[in-house]
Amino acid sequence: MSNSLFGIHGTALELRSQRIGLITSNLANAGTPGYKAKDIDFSAALKARTGGASEAQAMASATRYRMPVMPSLDGNTVEMATEQTAFAENAVGYSATLAFLRGRIETVTRAIKGE
Repeated sequence: MSNSLFGIHGTALELRSQRIGLITSNLANAGTPGYKAKDIDFSAALKARTGGASEAQAMASATRYRMPVMPSLDGNTVEMATEQTAFAENAVGYSATLAFLRGRIETVTRAIKGE
């Protein structure tokens, strides 16, 4: 029922949540020598999940290492501006998805109550 009721938005919310975790990991390791920043290709992960892949398979196929604009001498590829921008972009998408789901739930609740 949740797939027909929420469409891809439930899956999108899960992926956005996982992406936030990955980006915060990048930010936390900004000073770690040799740390390689990673991100999720959101559209590829969503396509894999809606195509029947498991969550782990979708994440594995859509996780990419970031290519730094200005590599650091210690091998760390985290660039704070890039990570902060990705975090903000993902947070907006997460909020929009939550708002859609909230609206859908409110509509169903009103229908059940007969309003």
